[in-house]
Amino acid sequence: MNRYLVLIVLVAGLLNTLQVFSQDAINPESEYHRIKTIAFDGDYATAAAAARKLVNMYPSYGDARILLGRILAWQKDYINAGAVIDTLLLKEPGNEDALSARSDIVMWSRENTPVSTDLRAGYSFDSFSDPYSRFWQVFSAGAGHRFKWGPAYAGLNIGNIRIGEPSPSKAAELQIEAEAWPKITSKNYADLAYAYSPGTHFPRHRAAAEVWQVLPAGWAISAGLNYYYFDRSAFIALASVEKYVGKYWLSLKGFVYFKDIGTRASIVLNTRRYFNDKDYFQITLGTGAAPDEPFDIQVNLMRLYSNTLRLAYNMSVTHKLVMRIGAGYSREEYRETIWRNRFEGNVNFIYAIKMK
Repeated sequence: MNRYLVLIVLVAGLLNTLQVFSQDAINPESEYHRIKTIAFDGDYATAAAAARKLVNMYPSYGDARILLGRILAWQKDYINAGAVIDTLLLKEPGNEDALSARSDIVMWSRENTPVSTDLRAGYSFDSFSDPYSRFWQVFSAGAGHRFKWGPAYAGLNIGNIRIGEPSPSKAAELQIEAEAWPKITSKNYADLAYAYSPGTHFPRHRAAAEVWQVLPAGWAISAGLNYYYFDRSAFIALASVEKYVGKYWLSLKGFVYFKDIGTRASIVLNTRRYFNDKDYFQITLGTGAAPDEPFDIQVNLMRLYSNTLRLAYNMSVTHKLVMRIGAGYSREEYRETIWRNRFEGNVNFIYAIKMK
């Protein structure tokens, strides 16, 4: 009996020695660079298998785990790529390379949506009761398509307004709009928009252009100009800085309204927490006098100051249907030292009718 016990111990020791020897036979740094070369040559399947093996052999080798996450993302397996990086971030939450990789994966996943063509519908309202009651609502419908150069959208907005005493009135107006997000280079993209309305509550012309520059470590900056025409022209310049931090997206954007008597400015902070590639919760805080919303621009141009809070939730109802719902509150100075409460809300749907 003791002989068998000794034999088992010897065999176990031999197997353990062989395992240690086999691991030591692979230099992790050399293997890392070999896998990286394979991946850069475009053989992602081979590189992913080798990287996964290296991670299993050396679980604490963070660079190998980051490389595996990036290779999976290059294969458009964004869910598993994010999970690989998140495993490292649980142990090393301050790992800058891992945070940068996670941010890149999030951006890539949104740029490579499987949706080719979609239908869109939405509703929004804006309301206040001082110095008169006013209820402005917009119904929207349109379609989007992803071209080789980037996504684009075209649609129709129907605005309806009800104004109370002392001069009660009702009106309905139409506005047509188009928007495109062309990709300029791998590090630059733009947002271009134009809208036209024959009415008076929508601007007759609305044009916007904003260009982004993607920077390392999940950073991005942008600058642009918005143009509105009612009975005269109005220009609003804007600039922003953005940062992806793990599952969070942060954006600080400033607006400057050029007026005859001088300039008015405002600043808006957006914080977005992603639960997956499509589902997220967003908080928006804004303060200042320059408008930051396109639909109710005419009233916003006349305000003196505003403090705003907005909440929004974007969720996947099904694999083809996405819904975004939001609400907002503003404390607004519409005359010198006279303030009012202002409420807004919106719900939007995007339904994919064609997948890639």
